[in-house]
Order: sequence, then C-alpha cells, then structure tokens
Amino acid sequence: MKNRRELLQMSLLAGGALFAAPALLRGSALESFLPDADSLEDPWNQLPAILERIKPPVFPNRSFNITKFGAVGNNKTDNTEAFRKAIAACVQSAGGRVVVPAGEFLTGAIELKSNVNLHVSKGATIRFTHDTSKYPLVFTRWEGTELMNYSPFIYAFKQENVAITGEGTIDGNADCEHWWPWTGRADCGWKKGDPNKEDDRNRLHDMAEKGVPVSERIFGPGHYLRPQFIQPYACKNVLIEGVSLLGSPMWQVHPCLCTNVTVRGLNISAFGPNTDGCDPESCTDVLIKDCFFNTGDDCIAIKSGRNADGRRTNTPSRNIVIQGCRMKDGHGGVSIGSEISGGVRNVFAENCQMDSPHLYSVVRLKNNAMRGGVLENIYARNIEVGQVSMAGLSIDFFYEEGKSGTFTPVARNIELRNIKVQKADYALYLRGFENAPIENVRLVECDFNRVAKSNVLENVKDLFLHDVHVNGKLLDSV
Repeated sequence: MKNRRELLQMSLLAGGALFAAPALLRGSALESFLPDADSLEDPWNQLPAILERIKPPVFPNRSFNITKFGAVGNNKTDNTEAFRKAIAACVQSAGGRVVVPAGEFLTGAIELKSNVNLHVSKGATIRFTHDTSKYPLVFTRWEGTELMNYSPFIYAFKQENVAITGEGTIDGNADCEHWWPWTGRADCGWKKGDPNKEDDRNRLHDMAEKGVPVSERIFGPGHYLRPQFIQPYACKNVLIEGVSLLGSPMWQVHPCLCTNVTVRGLNISAFGPNTDGCDPESCTDVLIKDCFFNTGDDCIAIKSGRNADGRRTNTPSRNIVIQGCRMKDGHGGVSIGSEISGGVRNVFAENCQMDSPHLYSVVRLKNNAMRGGVLENIYARNIEVGQVSMAGLSIDFFYEEGKSGTFTPVARNIELRNIKVQKADYALYLRGFENAPIENVRLVECDFNRVAKSNVLENVKDLFLHDVHVNGKLLDSV
C-alpha cells in the first residue's frame, strides 16, 4: 500500500491540478510544498495551540475613577498627576480598573503598572499635551534600536497583567505643528532651518553599531526622536481593546519584548509620518483581531530590532495571529520588517479585508543586507482586497540599504491561499539576492484582477502555483 506522502503527490498531480512548469517548480519545490512524511500537517493546524496560549488578563472588580484623584475633563487642566495617583491607588489595592469617565482629559505620559486596566469610557477622551517636559526619559526602542528617550504616551515596563480598554478615544494630539515636523518633511510641517530627527537618528544608529551601552544613549530633551503612542515593554499578559486612536506622534500600538498580547477591536486612524497601526516587536504569542486600520504607514508591521541592536537582543517575533481586520490606507496591510534583524517566524493572517489606492501591498516583507534577519513560515488565507497600489505579495531584499551590508537576508516558506485582489500594479513583486534567493513561495487558489504589469521575479527559488489566475488567465508560466 502506498504511504500518505505518495498518495498526496498523486492527488496533486492528477487531472493537471499541479502546474509544474520548470519556471514555476524547480528542484525540490514539490518536496518543499509537501508536509512532513509522518505528519502531513497543514501549517494552519498550529493555530489552535497558539490561540490557546493567548489569554487576556483578568482584573479584580474594583474601580478607581480618576476624578476622585483630582482629574478634570475640561481639555485644559493638566491631569498627569491625577492619572498617576489613581494608578498608584489601584496598585496598592491589588489591582482593578482605573476609569476615565466622559469628558476630555488632558495629560502627559501615563505609566501603567501590573494588574491595572486603564478603562476609557464611552464619551471619554484622553488627550496628550504638547508640553514635551511631561514625557520623562525611559528605556525604550526607537525604530528597532534601544535608547533612553521621551516616554511613549502610554507606557509600561516589565509589568504583568496590564490593559487599555473601553469605547472612548485616545488622542495623541500630534499634527503638523507638534511632533510631526521632527521628521524633516515639508508635508508634515517642517521648514528649512527647523530641527529634525536626522542627526539624532544617525547618532543613535552609530551608537548601536559601536555597542555603546543603552544607559548612555540619552536623547529626549534637546533631541528630535518622536515617542511612540502606546508601548508595553517587556510585559506579560497585555490587552488593548476597543478604544479609538488618533493623532499619533508615530508608531501607534507597539508591544515590544512582550508575551501573551491581545490587540482587539481597535479603531486606528492617523495619517502622520510613520504612524504604523500595530507593530509587535520581538514578541511571542500575539493576537491582532477585528481592528480597523487607516494609517500613514504600515497597518500592521511585525519587527524584531534593527541591525546590530536586533542581533544583540536576538529575540524574534513569533506566533503572531491576525484575524478579521480591515485595512484602508497604509504602506502594507500585513508587513514584516524592515527592523527585523532578530527574525520572525510563524505568522498567520486570515479573514481580512483591504481596499485603498493608498495601500501598497497585501503582504509585504522588507529586508536587506544590513538587517539580515530570517523571515520564515508566513501564511495568509481568505483575504478580500478591493485594490492596492503595488502588489498582492511583495518581498524585497533591496529595501532602503539594499546590498550595502554584509548580512544575509532570508525569506522562506511563505504561502498565500484564497487571496482575491481586484486591482494592483503587480500580482507578485519578489526581489531576492543572487547569493540569497527567496525560497519556497506558494500561492494556492488566488485571483489577481486588473493587474497592470508583469510579475517581478528576481532570484526566487521554488515558486509553486496552484490554481492562480491573473487577469482571468491561469498563470502557468512566469
């Protein structure tokens, strides 16, 4: 009797189901597609075990209304101290909810502690002040590099069981007069002669390459590196749910070095520079579910540290699950990189909707010879796309610095199933290096319509296509 592997191979080959033209299926592509001979497991079978580990924290049934600690919701009073006192009282009582009632509460940075759920009620707005002195120096990451910088607007460091919940709004209050001009872009309010991030950015990168201790990488006042919006750092058991985010200074939801993270039901709209929606960085077991993204950069961008710092911390992002999200404007719907030197593996994206002429790609991988991270086991299925401006799948090793470094980028084991795109420039835009080809890319039952340009395929090894149509025609050659 034939073994299961032989039976599967026969079923794939039967009736012309497998289009194995040499240009599509070279060397061991069929072997790469087939599961392990003993298990024959679909990679999606890993999903239940991952989701079983991702459990939102539960909090005691105690509430601490910030107005009891002196907060006034008139959009004028500085409520920084009231938030601090309410959080401290919650901690002292062994945890619960710090409640923001209806009103507009102006504040500086908020630091969450263990067992605290910051609950933003319906009709409530937390609005962050433009006064940079209200954002003290903290240990953080800036575009994948560790440093001491302005506190993220909502921050937690080495805490357990922390949450932000509710139906209210969190307004970063950033605009072309505050925070955004530091990018050095005229369309973001910068004018010639104004300070900007470039010198600080270069100095920070140089420090990281030279191994300067993080405690000596001091930025903040007198420098121009914008803080993130929400950043739990090195935390366990994190929940961010229900709130609406707007006016972010840059990256919006940025869990870093966290384990067991749930990001659910958020409404994220910000169109400033680098306003990525959700950027899990060097995190394990993350669920991003039922969120709406309308952003000035990637909707979701999975990261793991930049260059020398990413290799030093050496912590990949892994077991990232994306379900039921809607994406409008943004550079990528689901992006991986470019700060990815620590690697990423086991990403599952399913049942999402995307549609915007300002959304670049459905799935986008960004790497180069300065990063050199290993990006592997990336799976997407059941995604409906109205239009994107660039590609259904984009993998680019020439992103930013391209071949100028000495590290080898890796992208392998990427599969798209049942992806429907109504309009794009390219179906596939894949650019590997001659010495580092993109490996084992699989597309199954995908349709790409109104595609304007031919596929770009540079240094791709083992490209498998099954029932893939471009502009109504079966793709049987590339």
